Amino acid sequence: MTDFSPPPSPDTITVEASASTGTIQRRARGFLALFFVAIGLYTLKGFLPALLWGCVFAISIWPLYRRTELRFGRSDWLPMVFTLAVALIFLVPVSLVGVKVADEARSALEWIDDVRNNGIPMPEWVPHLPFLSAQATNWWQNHMTSPQRLSHLLHSVDVGHGMQMTKQVGSQLARRGTLFAFSLLTLFFLLKDGDSVIRKCLLGSQRLFGEQGESLAKQMISSVHGTLAGLVLVGLGEGAIMGIVYMATGAPQPLLFAMVTAVAAMIPFLAWPTVGLVALLLLAKSSMIGAIVVSAVGSVVIFIADHFIRPALIGGSTKMPFLWVLLGILGGAETWGLLGLFLGPAIMAALHLLWTLWTEVNPRKGVYAEDKGS
Repeated sequence: MTDFSPPPSPDTITVEASASTGTIQRRARGFLALFFVAIGLYTLKGFLPALLWGCVFAISIWPLYRRTELRFGRSDWLPMVFTLAVALIFLVPVSLVGVKVADEARSALEWIDDVRNNGIPMPEWVPHLPFLSAQATNWWQNHMTSPQRLSHLLHSVDVGHGMQMTKQVGSQLARRGTLFAFSLLTLFFLLKDGDSVIRKCLLGSQRLFGEQGESLAKQMISSVHGTLAGLVLVGLGEGAIMGIVYMATGAPQPLLFAMVTAVAAMIPFLAWPTVGLVALLLLAKSSMIGAIVVSAVGSVVIFIADHFIRPALIGGSTKMPFLWVLLGILGGAETWGLLGLFLGPAIMAALHLLWTLWTEVNPRKGVYAEDKGS
């Protein structure tokens, strides 16, 4: 059959060509933007941890910064004061721990030299072990009191090995110090231009994801605040309580072990080895009661913190089940290191919100969210 429809007008052809050209240009701009984002991230890959740490610091202290700014007014010195305060919060404990570790390293080297010459004397509690006193006494006398046997075991601990280890530690400290300095620099500029950054981030998320973009951003920020309270503050509290117990029971280096316990307690269930080590050191000093007290108090404190306080702080702020929180913390720590303690829960919070929005029931139509358009 013959088609008698009129041919398209030149204006229609022009409109269709313009629409096609506009679509091609939008796609080209999108690919170009993705290309520059990818190449920018590749260029900054060495400094991405520092930038992310700066963002975590800024999100964590932003509510306090805003209250301070509203009370004293905007000023150029306020971001600098907060940045210096964050630097001191990290540098002071690290300096104290570094001094203690240096003293312990010197004492350890002196102890190794003494062991090579004189052996290790048998502790008083070895002959009193139940059922194994004779075997333990014979083993200790044959292996631990002989300087020749111990010197053979400690032959690898020499000056050259110590110098090589010192160089490696110095290189790592220089690298970590540089990244920390860039983190502080990022924190300063985020605090200085915080209002502008927040406004542009909210506008960009709304353009990309619509109305749900702002909810997604708020959920991730809440997860960082909850993680700060649930991991850092709870860990510091556990370290403070156990530090008092260490001093009361006469544990060696109570301040150092309190700091180590606080850092370890920031990861759920990781404070147990530190408490167990202190208990073993007390047992080696023939302080059976002190070891029992440290083990008992540590078990109670860690159990309450990990099973009640931490889930309430983290899960309550993000409305997430504790299993999601725990998976985010442990998975983030394994993938991203210490930074993953904050990134992991933020990622899981975003996934939990997306899952909730995808599966929620529409109260008006009685259908699921994914069926709203059907």
